[in-house]
Amino acid sequence: MSLPVAFLTDYGLTDEFVGVCHAVLARIAPDSRVIDISHGVERGNVRAGALTLVRSIQYMPEGVALAVVDPTVGTERRGIAAQTPWGYLVGPDNGLLAPAVQMTGGASLIVSLEEAKYQLPRDGVTFDGRDIFAPAAALLAAGEVEISDLGPEVETGSAVPLMLPLVDDSDGILRGEVLWVDGFGNAQTNITPEDMAAVGLKLGATVEVAVGASKYLVDWRSSYGDVEPGEGVVHIDSYGQIAVAVREGSASADFNLTASSSVVISSPQ
Repeated sequence: MSLPVAFLTDYGLTDEFVGVCHAVLARIAPDSRVIDISHGVERGNVRAGALTLVRSIQYMPEGVALAVVDPTVGTERRGIAAQTPWGYLVGPDNGLLAPAVQMTGGASLIVSLEEAKYQLPRDGVTFDGRDIFAPAAALLAAGEVEISDLGPEVETGSAVPLMLPLVDDSDGILRGEVLWVDGFGNAQTNITPEDMAAVGLKLGATVEVAVGASKYLVDWRSSYGDVEPGEGVVHIDSYGQIAVAVREGSASADFNLTASSSVVISSPQ
């Protein structure tokens, strides 16, 4: 039985790139279901792609993840396929796959995608999603190859990691960073509920959120509906991280937050 393919890129939907990759998958593995996670990742933003993938993969059926956010396509960066207890992850070795590999139990085997007979013939080298990654994902999904057929094994520890910022909790103040702003303007931070507890902040309290020189008093509540429309709220988001939101509004706009913005959370002075 063919495995499903979870598909994520920064290609967008204006050009034919996503459709062409779908076509390659369909030609090689016509019985595989393709689940489009997103094709709206910011162009070339490997961290955003990696975080999108790791947030999503825990809900995907076991199978193959095909992820392509590849600003250095055509260079010497290698393409890889990783085998984990969940299944297979295929894409560029630039940190994109690393968090999802760990989320799914770690890699028991990683290969470098070098076997030409399992790639599409080409003259240019700027569409590895079509020519290298989609064929590899489809062949694995269809059960037509073993992962070791796709290229030489590499050390699992040699795969490029994704470096994420750590929270600084010195002096009872949480200094974190926005990881992701969703389409509603909600800003997910790298701060966890455990970080909040470690500095004595409790659900139901009012906290100070500092963004640059601006400071805001915001209630820590369970949901958007616990504050009035237009009011800010700090809450635990659907992925278990501390997020800043505005009920029926946009924290991104109201608090001037973007991905990578620094955020400081503390008790009001």
